[in-house]
Amino acid sequence: MFQFRQFTIHQDLCAMKVGTDGVLLGAWANGGDCILDIGTGTGLIALMMAQRFAEARVVAVDIDEAAVLQARQNVAASPFKERIEIFQHPIQSFANQSDLQGQFSAVVCNPPFFTNSLKAPDQQRTVARHTVTLSYAELMRAAAKLLSADGELSVVVPFDYQRQMQDEAIFAGLFTSRVCAVRTTASKPPRRYLLAFSKSPCACQKEELTIGSEYYQQLTRDFYLIRE
Repeated sequence: MFQFRQFTIHQDLCAMKVGTDGVLLGAWANGGDCILDIGTGTGLIALMMAQRFAEARVVAVDIDEAAVLQARQNVAASPFKERIEIFQHPIQSFANQSDLQGQFSAVVCNPPFFTNSLKAPDQQRTVARHTVTLSYAELMRAAAKLLSADGELSVVVPFDYQRQMQDEAIFAGLFTSRVCAVRTTASKPPRRYLLAFSKSPCACQKEELTIGSEYYQQLTRDFYLIRE
C-alpha cells in the first residue's frame, strides 16, 4: 500500500505496482477539463490528475478486470470519486466511439513498453509490461482520435524506446511538444523520457530532471509518498 498526501493506493490485485515512472508522469503531464488515463492499473495517474486539476473530469480505462476493480476501489476511497470514471475497455475500440473523438484535452499513458523481449510467465504481468495488447502505433492512433484540437498526449518510456515512440507519433499525425530526460543521478545518462505530443506543429520544449533533485521534489511535493 502507498499512502499519498490526499489518497491511498492499494495494489495487491495489479501486476504493475506503483513506481517512479507513474508518479513522475502524473506530476508532469498537462491536464485540462477532460482527461483520459489509458492503462490506468491501480488508478494512480487518474487520481493524481484529479488532484492537480480540481475542475477536471477524469476517465480511466484498462483491459485487465482485476486492475479495473482495484482502480475503482482506490478511487471510491478518495476525495475525487465524483470526478473519476473507470472502464474496462481496450483503448483501440474505445477510441472508435464517435461521441468520444476529439473530447479529451489531455491523454496520459504509462504504456507497456517491451516490444521484442522475453514475455513474463504471468499473463497479467505480460499484458501490463509488453506491447502485445497495445502497440505504440495503436496508442498514437487512439490518442490522435480522442484528443481535442489543442489537447496533449503525455507518456513515459525507457530511454531506448524514445525514438520508436516519437516515430509512431509522426505516423499518427502527432508532433512532439515536450521532452524531459530523466536521470537517476546527475552523472549518468537518461534512463527514462517523459514525452508530450500535440496535434499541431509546435516548438519542442526540452528539459532534464534528476531523481531526488530540487526540481524533482518540487514536481512531486504535493504527492510525496510513503510506503507502508
